[in-house]
Amino acid sequence: MKVYIIGAGPGDPDLITIKGARLVETCPIVLYTGSLVPQRVIERAASTATVLDSSKMTLEDIISILEEAKKKDQDVARVHTGDPSIFGSTAEQMRKMDELEIPYEIVPGVSSFTAAAAMLGKELTLPEVSQSVVITRAEGRTPMPEKEKLETFASTGATLVFFLSVLHIRKIVEDLIPHYGKDCPVSVVQKATWPEQKIVIGTLENIVSKVKEEKITATAIIFVGKVLDCHDFADSRLYASDFSHKFRKANKKQIVSETT
Repeated sequence: MKVYIIGAGPGDPDLITIKGARLVETCPIVLYTGSLVPQRVIERAASTATVLDSSKMTLEDIISILEEAKKKDQDVARVHTGDPSIFGSTAEQMRKMDELEIPYEIVPGVSSFTAAAAMLGKELTLPEVSQSVVITRAEGRTPMPEKEKLETFASTGATLVFFLSVLHIRKIVEDLIPHYGKDCPVSVVQKATWPEQKIVIGTLENIVSKVKEEKITATAIIFVGKVLDCHDFADSRLYASDFSHKFRKANKKQIVSETT
């Protein structure tokens, strides 16, 4: 018996991994986060499988199901949205399984933030513009560690990615304008890859009103940074003709012509 903690991807049923899909199809118990995982992903489950929605369950309810599955020697597909390693609420489940000696395995998935970046058609790290991506959230009912305040991250000028924060976007804007400026690009993607996906493009100066106009209040990723609207960045050295690496030698003629 094993519990498979599966990242189901951002929503598009084709963006679950082959391994994740196979496990949903074959496990006799499928326990999924119904508030976030689309039904189209779970439709892969066998007609004989027990399919349970955990969205209204407590941690104790979830663990009791896993304990019962262990007694019956039945594998469980524990299906989460996106990738389990980022704001997945999986750590407390794994801690309990460790205590109860319930074996488990994590199956990674496509994170909603990488899917949202793909929907925007953006690379989040551009040479000489931003080489760091900070994945964080605004402080709400869950407090932030003292050293992870938004002002600290903002001082770096890195590309910022916010989960679970669209309700706090006004406060985010207030905190970021002193560091990034009013004209800094902002993009908000709600339900990336879902049929009802929404994309809002703006700046720190106008993004609040635009998000309000679109009535976006949940299930959204917020991006802030110069990479979102930058076209004069330097080319990567990886493909430069005068740059050598393990798989390719530099073009010596090109180097000579550029230095003479």
